[in-house]
Amino acid sequence: MTLIKSISGIRGTIGGKSGDNLSPEVIVKFAAAYGLWLKNRNAKQKTKVVVGRDARISGPMLSQLVTATLSGLGIDVIDLGLSTTPTVELAVPGEKANGGIILTASHNPREWNALKLLNEKGEFISAADGAEILDIAEKGGIEYVSVGKLGQISTDDSYLKKHIDHILNLDLVDVEAIKNADFKVAVDCVNSTGGIFLPELLRALGVSEVFELYCEPNGDFPHNPEPLKENLSEISTLVSKKGADLGLVVDPDVDRLAIVCEDGEMFGEEYTLVAVADYVLQNQKGSAVSNLSSTRALRDLCEKRGAAYEASAVGEVNVVAKMKEINAVIGGEGNGGVIYPESHYGRDALVGAALFLSHFAKFRNGDRKTVSQLKAQYKSYHISKNKIELSADMDVDAILEEVKKKYQKYPQNTIDGLKIDFENEWVHLRKSNTEPIIRIYSESESESTAEHLAAKIISDIREIIKS
Repeated sequence: MTLIKSISGIRGTIGGKSGDNLSPEVIVKFAAAYGLWLKNRNAKQKTKVVVGRDARISGPMLSQLVTATLSGLGIDVIDLGLSTTPTVELAVPGEKANGGIILTASHNPREWNALKLLNEKGEFISAADGAEILDIAEKGGIEYVSVGKLGQISTDDSYLKKHIDHILNLDLVDVEAIKNADFKVAVDCVNSTGGIFLPELLRALGVSEVFELYCEPNGDFPHNPEPLKENLSEISTLVSKKGADLGLVVDPDVDRLAIVCEDGEMFGEEYTLVAVADYVLQNQKGSAVSNLSSTRALRDLCEKRGAAYEASAVGEVNVVAKMKEINAVIGGEGNGGVIYPESHYGRDALVGAALFLSHFAKFRNGDRKTVSQLKAQYKSYHISKNKIELSADMDVDAILEEVKKKYQKYPQNTIDGLKIDFENEWVHLRKSNTEPIIRIYSESESESTAEHLAAKIISDIREIIKS
């Protein structure tokens, strides 16, 4: 069993020995630490927190523990029940709350769950804030309020409609164009809350037919919930069988979007952001951001559209920070995560789906162009993901420094590990914070070249270790 404490929250498996996993006392410990952190920041006013969860089987248990703990601290709780990560992110400022907790382990299997923590803007807490909460949790000694000061717990099931209405009101979401395109769309929502939100959104957008696959929010994931090609054979078959124009796939908490072409082939999770950014940059003047491990295709697109592009360290909070720094109009990550500031600063698969359908409808322009033809507009790249395991006594930073010296004549970025840009390829090396591993991402126009580049870097590292 596993328990992972990080600056963005607490994540672990359910069941097993106390303290070695996400056990009830651990849930209470960290919910209390977060609640006290919020109270310390809002000493002169009543504290309010929004809580929502995905459809994991352990969700009701976590929700009851978290809401009761916050109430015991005198904090009022608005419980959204079955929800999505972006819905909770919107609800926090919508309710003028001081923070929010999303109970979801994102793309992890069903035995996992987590507490993801938000600030008063509905954005993930910073590294400094996360470290402070971890410190409070470890110190313990938290004092709860007397019975007359317990926080009130209320439920609110209105945010499905509020989130969809919010999307429909975005300027670049063209409901009329989508309706006129007469789309037929298949969806795979992995039996989580996307099954509530995504079909409802598509119907509100005027999609003519929605073919639902795994849309029962019972938490019984029928396949690995990470929206990668190897997990999506059934939606691929459904798209082809039904003659759908495309397929849309979301992960359990609905912050990642994968697209399936009309022939059942994958659009590519890296290209979700590229296509949405293309549409946004055609209609809004500004810049774009993705992380260092995301495809070069976004940079190419920005050059084509006359827009600036910048890369951030890996992680949603880092992407958001860079987007704010340069006032980017679009950003995200190559895992299908779209961040559109006109909506909010968080990955939102529902916003991504609405923008993509608007883009595709206008690309069609009344004829029968396909999603495959849209994908062909963008330069094709292939990313290879590898890792090299080291012994615990090795100095990973020193190894990376030697790789940096070896390739010093090439452009490099060191804000997050080491990224080396070659003429037509790049390689990104990141060390793990929890184990002696260097993760190696490489990209090229050729899959074999990307893999060869990764193999070359791994060979270099082994030579450095020997010497």
